[in-house]
Amino acid sequence: MKTRPPESSVSESKPWHHSLKNQLTVIFIGLVFLSILTITFINSVFLERYYISRKTDILVETMELLSAMNLKKMVETVKEEGIGVEDFYWYDSEDEDDYDSFAEDENDAVLDSYTSPIRRGSSRQNLSWVIMEPESGVTFCYPVDDVILKSKVFGYAYNVDSDRHNSKIIRKDSSYIVQMVRDSYARMDYLECWGRFDNGCFFLIRTPMESIKDSVSISNTFYLFVGVVIIILSGIVIWIVTKRITKPIIELTDQSKKMSELDFEARYTSQANNEIDELGANFNAMSAQLERTISELKSANLKLTRDIEDKVKIDEMRKEFLDNVSHELKTPIAIVQGYAEGLRDEISEDPETMKMYCDVIIDESRKMNRLVQSLLHLNQLESGNEVPDMTRFNIIPLIRGVIASMEVLFSQSEVQIDFDDSRNIYVWADEFNTERVVTNYLSNACHHVDGEKRIKVQLEQLEDLGKVRISVFNTGQPIPEESLQHLWEKFYKVDKARTREYGGSGIGLSIVKAILDGMQQQYGVINHEDGVEFWFTLDMK
Repeated sequence: MKTRPPESSVSESKPWHHSLKNQLTVIFIGLVFLSILTITFINSVFLERYYISRKTDILVETMELLSAMNLKKMVETVKEEGIGVEDFYWYDSEDEDDYDSFAEDENDAVLDSYTSPIRRGSSRQNLSWVIMEPESGVTFCYPVDDVILKSKVFGYAYNVDSDRHNSKIIRKDSSYIVQMVRDSYARMDYLECWGRFDNGCFFLIRTPMESIKDSVSISNTFYLFVGVVIIILSGIVIWIVTKRITKPIIELTDQSKKMSELDFEARYTSQANNEIDELGANFNAMSAQLERTISELKSANLKLTRDIEDKVKIDEMRKEFLDNVSHELKTPIAIVQGYAEGLRDEISEDPETMKMYCDVIIDESRKMNRLVQSLLHLNQLESGNEVPDMTRFNIIPLIRGVIASMEVLFSQSEVQIDFDDSRNIYVWADEFNTERVVTNYLSNACHHVDGEKRIKVQLEQLEDLGKVRISVFNTGQPIPEESLQHLWEKFYKVDKARTREYGGSGIGLSIVKAILDGMQQQYGVINHEDGVEFWFTLDMK
């Protein structure tokens, strides 16, 4: 029978957000989203500043490269050999044929070795620059012939450019200024580095701010797009991972719920390959131990219940025993008392009457003595103080002897005895107590015989069991079914009036039960259509 769990142990369905798997998924996705959002915010706020700082360093580095050029030699080359200024910028030093046609000597090669790498670097960094030699007015410019850039360096050199006054200075040194300025002509913002070299040449290096802003915008858009993709992919991955992580935990939760409902069949079977497996093994061990403990508790509880029931039954039997003894002794004591008082008061002087009074007193005293002796004998049998004296004897003469001793009683009741067994059947038993059992069975049969008034004694050898079955059958009314199980109880009487007629006390069959239990034999009663059969067994081997 299943035990209904207490209401507090029945878990109700929880909202989805109380699930550990969902909580972990939300937390990890939230962290990823927060990381992407943080990166986007940092890009929006600090990336442009970082770009400006980086571009500033590039401008300064380019300025240092330009300052290392041999401008004096370059200017002399332009003046003396009539080489166009633009040749310094479009000449590729990696083309050896052109290099040989242009660089007639080592000095010319040295001059060009500066412009070629600077040009390539400026192209990569989106830089424009111009150098102006104030005495000769020669300018070196990249891109070539950038008129606006040349006019700018002239305006800065002679402080005639109005845009300079609206600039925002980023970095300043004794020989240069890095500033952010808006070109009113181009209508664009530029990051510029301008100043004067130690050789007296003015320079201006600039890069448009639009490229920086575009880079920041593209970077933020890219991060946002990548972030959305990462969130989706990470959500799927995290869902799968958390599902795998929480599966054994969910299994343990289900197992604990079943354990709370006293169902210990569930076992942890998942393989998480971590501490959860150890927890699951402990759960399995705890479940098995609880099952054993509860089983033992139930067994102990059943035993305790039986002990309590036995105690109650014993108390009831004791009370019933005392009531029965009191009842059985009350009548003969009252009779003895009454007749004794009559003799004392000389209620009659007739000798016959006085003899009758004395006979009644003696008869009732004998009844009380038999009752007391029977109770003492029953008490010795039930307490185990009387050990059966097991001997081997022939059961047939014993039965014949009992029948012979009761011949007068059978004759008075006009009872016919059927027993003509001439066999020799030897048994192992207590001969004295066996005789009492046979006597009790025959006495009960004689007192309850009716109808044909026939008593039949039979013996059946049970060779396969090594026993003999002795039965005593008497014709008459069957015993009521509800009384069969109570026949062996002390003082139980099916027909109390009839039992009182022949002076029965109701403990005869209780003595039979105690004797046969002491010899570990079987016994019983069977109802037939025309009578009742009492039987018992004895060992032949």
